[in-house]
Amino acid sequence: MNIHIKNGLLIDPVNLSQTKTDVYTDGKLIVGVGKPPANFKANQTIDAHNHWVIPGLVDCQVRLREPGQVHKGTIESETQAAAANGITSLCIPPDTQPVIDNTAVVELIHHGNSKAGNHCHIYTIGALSQNLAGEQLTNMAGLKSSGCIALSNAKQPFNSNLVQRRAMEYAEGHKMLVIIQPRDHDLYANGCAHEGAISTRLGLPSIPEVAETAALAKDIELVAQTGARTHFGQLSCARSVDMIRQAKANGLPVTADCAMHQLFLTDHDLGEFDTSKLTIPPLRSQLDRQALRDGVVDGTIDCLCSDHQPHEIDAKLCPFPSAEPGISSLDTLLPLALRLAEEGLMTLPEVISRLTINPAKLLGIPAGNLSIGEWADICIIDPDTHYLCLGQDFISKGKNTPFEGWDFNGRVKTTIVAGRIVYNSSS
Repeated sequence: MNIHIKNGLLIDPVNLSQTKTDVYTDGKLIVGVGKPPANFKANQTIDAHNHWVIPGLVDCQVRLREPGQVHKGTIESETQAAAANGITSLCIPPDTQPVIDNTAVVELIHHGNSKAGNHCHIYTIGALSQNLAGEQLTNMAGLKSSGCIALSNAKQPFNSNLVQRRAMEYAEGHKMLVIIQPRDHDLYANGCAHEGAISTRLGLPSIPEVAETAALAKDIELVAQTGARTHFGQLSCARSVDMIRQAKANGLPVTADCAMHQLFLTDHDLGEFDTSKLTIPPLRSQLDRQALRDGVVDGTIDCLCSDHQPHEIDAKLCPFPSAEPGISSLDTLLPLALRLAEEGLMTLPEVISRLTINPAKLLGIPAGNLSIGEWADICIIDPDTHYLCLGQDFISKGKNTPFEGWDFNGRVKTTIVAGRIVYNSSS
């Protein structure tokens, strides 16, 4: 299908600009910006007057729950939710059930996406160790050939620093990105809230900042030793931002992200044991939140993610320490990003870059760019739509959100994936 998107305000995250112009797609690719190529005939015209046209969002940390936990979410339900919220590329960590440690599981996920209608591009992250047990390394060459874009051990520890070093060396040998969520499992000690006055008052098992920073310090040293290109995911502490900033200044091949909710919530929001705000890593202090925001602004934190973790209702009805951590956040990623621009933290193109071209570049995927010849992954936003965030209205199977009742501005009108309209709010 040839599509002509006319009269839209194109938000360009590559050149950090805004221009009222037209976009033309032919099949899977963008073939014209501003003017059509010769002999172009549109099968469909979309009037984007008073709307924003941006690249489809790239979310580098999403749990679809399938395979393994389809009572929480499925590939079909979560990719439909992503498409309805302008997210066209999803990166899946390896802690599915079964683990993404062999080519068969990769093929199973891609087959499931095809069967569900290919509402989004799904990119798999392979396991560094077999079954994420931290003992024996996976067949990294096989995972790479099957389409895995990176390697990670997700939230699981390695049995020894030596095994982790070998894993990073082999990953570097295969020129694959390593993704690490820094955590010292001994220091986590089954905690559930940030160590501070709030956890003390509520009597909750706490997680100190050093549970993240001690692991991060060790991981950075292993990067220096192995030279492995490494991305640190879901940072939560001010000290972590400082350490990444210094590592970059030292020339190490590191990048980082944080989850969107960490830029808006703190441990003060736990209230009276509100399990909708139970996350791992936990919501930190106001100082940590400000440091994360500063890191996003100055580029220390390269990109933002949803860290989407849908749950069934019962998972959040337990006492706070026993409830399952995580937020259903595909439906709130874009509106929270737009709020950052509304608050003046960054310009709109800068905010969009943290969700498009930046993660696309570090992951090495063809996304986040509306230039001629790029994939036609496009999101059209109506910025004048105002609505209340209500979990019951989420398209995701998970309704667990800490942003219940928040006022949001801006809603997706149309999402295009590889030149195909996969969501239209008027349909």
